[in-house]
Amino acid sequence: MIYDFTLRTVGLAVGLALLLSHLFALFMPVQVTAWLKDFPRSRMAGVVLCTIAALWAFWLAATMDLGEFTPNRTLICGAVIAGAVMVPLFAEEFLAVRSVGMLALLAAEPLLGAAFLRAEQTRLLLVVLAYLWALGGLICVAAPYMLRDLITWVTGARWRYNLAAGSGVIYGLLLIAVSMLFFRA
Repeated sequence: MIYDFTLRTVGLAVGLALLLSHLFALFMPVQVTAWLKDFPRSRMAGVVLCTIAALWAFWLAATMDLGEFTPNRTLICGAVIAGAVMVPLFAEEFLAVRSVGMLALLAAEPLLGAAFLRAEQTRLLLVVLAYLWALGGLICVAAPYMLRDLITWVTGARWRYNLAAGSGVIYGLLLIAVSMLFFRA
């Protein structure tokens, strides 16, 4: 495995992140709605998030076991650096959304790695979330306008916005509770 996180650690971290971010969205709807609407075309957010994704991918390429591709590690690391430079230059449209997609794809693996070969059925809360992140990441990279349209739809009615934020709070609380009660260290 690439990461050495326990199921409990990942569950608590993801649950806490979901809880805090969605509580913030519930209590600051005007600010969060304005930020969400501006996010897909935000050049600054795109460059920052793309840089984070590139650093993460570079670290993985430089440190993980590449199997039969290990002799090509330098070439792979160079390709990651070249991509990190070229993506912001040549894929400016919806760069923030594409970067979120890359980060979602990278973030799915620690969840799946922590749940791998674990007996607890409640691990599926993390597994399902990881696959949703991976699917969402693929969509964001391939069709970034869909996130813009989803944001417009969710923020178009107060009840949809509250349902989305409330669902995140409930899922975060559920993950925290399951992590504390069922995931052994």
